[in-house]
Amino acid sequence: MSTTDLQEIGEDKSLLLVDDDEPFLRRLARAMEKRGFEPEPAGSVAAGKAIATARPPAYAVVDLRLEDGNGLDVVEVLREKRPDCRVVVLTGYGAIATAVAAVKIGATDYLSKPADANDITAALLAPQDELPPPPENPMSADRVRWEHIQRVYELCDRNVSETARRLNMHRRTLQRILAKRSPR
Repeated sequence: MSTTDLQEIGEDKSLLLVDDDEPFLRRLARAMEKRGFEPEPAGSVAAGKAIATARPPAYAVVDLRLEDGNGLDVVEVLREKRPDCRVVVLTGYGAIATAVAAVKIGATDYLSKPADANDITAALLAPQDELPPPPENPMSADRVRWEHIQRVYELCDRNVSETARRLNMHRRTLQRILAKRSPR
């Protein structure tokens, strides 16, 4: 999709950014400001809900997993306060179940991290009846597998034996995978 296919930002350029990764949040705010938005960053679910309630934005980019809860709680408040808000949900753990949940709650689009400002802008401004284009640089199958293993490992409180049992793999095989760098 070229930039000429995108809708214009419109009169209301307000953009709520909710992410607990402080450096990413600052970079994204600067990048979106350069693209014509008026970003308002929030580092938690509580801060995101407060801004959504006090000053419902026209656009929002919400991380799914935050230290103090689930970003979908912010999406629900946005839908309640401003039904026309265009919401993009970001996550480092892309899964079909969470994508479906995000869209059912009212997200416009769902992007896996790392997503850059161009991907986010395209998702925010894409015509509503148009399907998003396929990603230009999707994760490799090895990377998706590695991300899944890392997610399960974290959910098991970094317990190798429990993670191996849940993934139905040998503990030593899992240890070798965890010892390697992440694939590209």
